[in-house]
Amino acid sequence: MELSQKSYLYIIFIHICIGFALFYIPFFPKIYGYGILLGGAFFVINSQNKNNEVLYAAAYIVGSEVVLRMTDGNPVYEFSKYGVMIFMLIGIYYSGISKNAIPYWIFILLLIPGLFIGVLTLSFHASLRREISFNISGPVCLGICSLYTYLRRISLNQINNILLMIGLPIISCTVYLTLYTPSIKDIVTGTGSNADLSGGFGPNQVSTVLGLGMFIFVSRLIYGSKTKMLLLINLFVVLNISFRGLVTFSRGGMVTGAVMILVLIAMTYFQINKRGRVKMNYLIVFVALAMLATWSYSSTQTNGLIDKRYANQDAMGRVKESQLTGRAELASDEWQTFKDHPYFGIGVARNQEQRFQRTGEIIVSHNEITRMLAEHGSLGILGLLILFVTPIILYLDNKYNIYILCFVVFWLLTINHAAMRIAAPAFMYSLSLLKVSLDEEEKPVIHRE
Repeated sequence: MELSQKSYLYIIFIHICIGFALFYIPFFPKIYGYGILLGGAFFVINSQNKNNEVLYAAAYIVGSEVVLRMTDGNPVYEFSKYGVMIFMLIGIYYSGISKNAIPYWIFILLLIPGLFIGVLTLSFHASLRREISFNISGPVCLGICSLYTYLRRISLNQINNILLMIGLPIISCTVYLTLYTPSIKDIVTGTGSNADLSGGFGPNQVSTVLGLGMFIFVSRLIYGSKTKMLLLINLFVVLNISFRGLVTFSRGGMVTGAVMILVLIAMTYFQINKRGRVKMNYLIVFVALAMLATWSYSSTQTNGLIDKRYANQDAMGRVKESQLTGRAELASDEWQTFKDHPYFGIGVARNQEQRFQRTGEIIVSHNEITRMLAEHGSLGILGLLILFVTPIILYLDNKYNIYILCFVVFWLLTINHAAMRIAAPAFMYSLSLLKVSLDEEEKPVIHRE
């Protein structure tokens, strides 16, 4: 079901109000967090998942995860990944799974040896459960989500609505960030990632969801802006999310969002006729100019430091030795661990413990690929191959899932700079496995006569 313009504007207004409430009402984040869980459970169980309601409930959890973390509104810190898994299992109970979803059964089974090795070898028993769950919850969440979505039939309009469910809480997050740091110039002093401009929370995670939000509302410019009013509203949302994402000074999420947008534009070109491409060219130019203006405004507000950040320079204009701020060393360390334990790996969370023993600091991996290799060894390689290859094979017979490569790109780029600390990469990856139908009324707005 497609939202009317009035309904669309209404729910956006509600989420702007939620952003204000999260900032000004101390107890509201907890109400919001528990409300999402209980409301989602009622929504899914009452409908018995007849129209894939679990995907909408899980999507909203994914979109709200970071803003709830920064406002301490989550029932527990890892609530979102576990919440998504619970809803997916409810969906599997009501709707079953494809008998051909064998690759993801194998993927989940491949995680078990590393889990056992971790349990048997970790020495800091006081935090054993927490450390293991932190490292394994992301891959398990991905596996369970993928079991549910594998070749599940859905319409393009439904995917757009699922993405909107992710995007709405990101609007609330953007409002909260604006209220948290209304003045940018007074805070920016360097070119490093800035927690003060990220709601007092981790800039990497905030940038990740804002980059995703930027992509979602650009997709609505293409697929959900039937009127000039909707076009302007969606553009306004895109520019505000983009600005707040840029001034976190965390590049990973924003670069990922930009790449997804480029991939979506390219994929859309294959689905529209010549006249539609002409219209899309005008849209691209219009959006590009607006984004350029946003960049210029960001540069002004940060006294030019945002330009230096993306040029990999410090505040004095000197080029930094590395763009990875220590992540290359972590990845290299995990690669060495894999070479030392190539068969079954060192065990879940064990690499993190060894770094703690060497340095006295708990340093969490930013790269899910090297972490999988270090902790699961050759079984990790097999698991990653399943994740890489399966969506590409499905795409050969699923070309109406216009977003498929965007979802895979988001997962791949995100796990390389933010691992799987949040539920978004797991859930977004699973959406690439959906079997999409494309009805005439669901074609891009720019395609219509």
